[in-house]
Amino acid sequence: MNKKISLGPRIYNLFPLLVGSVADWEKCLPKIAAMKFNWIYLNPIQASGFSGSLYSIKDYYQLRPLFQGNNRERPDKLLQEFVQKSEQQNLSVMMDLVINHTAKDSPLVSQHPQWYYHETDGSVRSPFVVDPSDSNKITVWGDLAEINYQSNPERENLLSYWKKLLAHYIQLGFHGFRCDAAYKIPGDVWAELIEFARQINPEIRFFAETLGAPLNQIDQLRSVGFDYFFNSAKWWDFRGSWLLDQYEQFRHIAPSIAFPESHDTERLAAKEGNEEQRSRLWYLFTAFFSTGVMIPIGYEYGFRRPLHVVKTRPEDWEPSLFDLSTFIAQVNTMKAETPVLNEEGPQRCFTRPESPLVGLLRHGEQGSTCAVGLINTDTEKAHDFELAHLAEVMGISVGAIKEITPQISAETPKTQVTPYSMRVFLS
Repeated sequence: MNKKISLGPRIYNLFPLLVGSVADWEKCLPKIAAMKFNWIYLNPIQASGFSGSLYSIKDYYQLRPLFQGNNRERPDKLLQEFVQKSEQQNLSVMMDLVINHTAKDSPLVSQHPQWYYHETDGSVRSPFVVDPSDSNKITVWGDLAEINYQSNPERENLLSYWKKLLAHYIQLGFHGFRCDAAYKIPGDVWAELIEFARQINPEIRFFAETLGAPLNQIDQLRSVGFDYFFNSAKWWDFRGSWLLDQYEQFRHIAPSIAFPESHDTERLAAKEGNEEQRSRLWYLFTAFFSTGVMIPIGYEYGFRRPLHVVKTRPEDWEPSLFDLSTFIAQVNTMKAETPVLNEEGPQRCFTRPESPLVGLLRHGEQGSTCAVGLINTDTEKAHDFELAHLAEVMGISVGAIKEITPQISAETPKTQVTPYSMRVFLS
């Protein structure tokens, strides 16, 4: 293949509470590299406030004791060495950047009270969310203090604090930041922080977490410098048009990343029946659908327990239900070697709504190449397709169709998709 590929992110979420110390993280690196991921994503690694939640950060420079373990090295040294060892395995490391709130018991609350929103009684406001289907249902995160970026005379000092934090972790070698609840922070704030970070390292990458946000809040992040957004492919029923509509809208802001499950969702294997086949299909589909793909630790083994930002511990490691490591490695290799699967051009569904086969046609940005994913949504029966129709959709001859489906059985007919599986073709 002559074309130089700009590789999309293939992300392994190394959920640190399930693994333990930094030394234990390092033991995972060969396995992650063998599955052909190119990014590791770490949830917050800093010391937490009174709730113990990963996302309730008390001190942005102090490592959580569990992650320090018995090692007496300085935390900065530990993290720097972990990043370096990851690089030796061709893995870039991103960390969570949580700057829309802090722990309510963070020293910043007393040192810089003007950085926060306050209630009428003067107390620091906690962030909350209103259920869109019932305005009387309000979820309040009482362990968190919400930061005020709107008309704040102290905003320059606040941004200076975050810039120093970015510089600190970039200098330790981190390659990117997953920006938690990015939509809650004004776009001009992100633009300033991203520009500052790229003055230190032009190759630094920023990943925006915007799931569930109103479209206007996502749109205000247009052109501020984010490299990637996370999309909602995980919730698709293979029927509704909404996912392709979202894809089309997002791709003009930044490329997107799909996932079959995350640290915030239930485990896919927790659903009863055909767990391994379901996990195979959903990894192949999410790897096909967009520029990037991500799974949390344990997906490859069929873990059933959801990851918990407070309660999860290494003792929660589960026996393997199955092992998809080889399959995931082959899917990731397929993705890495296929330029059209590392960019986001036009994408459409070309099958009838009532058909059990769902056909997706993906074009490259320049439109010169395309890929087709054929998904059999029927969990019981195989379904046939016509090569001539597939060639017509792709705009090529039947003889020019190339199949790149990983682990396709030699016994599978050339014009059939087995129950609840997917085949991938390239022009």
